[in-house]
Amino acid sequence: MIPFDVLAGFFTVTVLLALAPGPDNIFVLTQSAVCGRMAGIAVTLGLCVGLMFHTTAVALGVSAIFQASELAFLVVKILGVGYLLYLAWGAFRAKPELVKQDKVDHSDLLPLFRRGVIMNITNPKVAIFFLSFFPQFVDPAYGPVMPQFLQLGLVFILSVILVFGSVAIAAGAIGERLGKSVTAQKVMNRIASVVFVGMALKLATATR
Repeated sequence: MIPFDVLAGFFTVTVLLALAPGPDNIFVLTQSAVCGRMAGIAVTLGLCVGLMFHTTAVALGVSAIFQASELAFLVVKILGVGYLLYLAWGAFRAKPELVKQDKVDHSDLLPLFRRGVIMNITNPKVAIFFLSFFPQFVDPAYGPVMPQFLQLGLVFILSVILVFGSVAIAAGAIGERLGKSVTAQKVMNRIASVVFVGMALKLATATR
């Protein structure tokens, strides 16, 4: 088991990383503002499932393939870019609706959850980041390596839930006010579309 002080240091670093402006937390922010806090939380949980996938992949050594194979990295990157552009087009065409966040249709949350999962899994940069970041906190002296990777992954996910969940709640509160305006809805949908395109461009230019 990893010592508590090492985990505490790792947790502090991951919270700071989650707070830094990036594609994932901006995505959670825009979805929360447009669709409500529950939408942002659903996306956050989806992203965390994706993080569980990457954690397991790193623990099993699968992520090394993305670091070693240009083709594998390129294929996953193309899938991720295509999916983000698809989301951008959908947000651009979305018709404004008056938002009633106190009456959220929970059947709409599953697609948002699934969207978070797909976005995270199809981003090879996450796997490579885990592969380069986690080993800094792993030590054979603490015991078997695989459980340590899984332990770090759970701590990372906890920090993401805390930070992104807070972002979703705060942005949802703001979006609740803006949601009463059709014009504001159009603006938020356009912003969401631009965010998706920006994320696609960033992923498209990513290198190993």
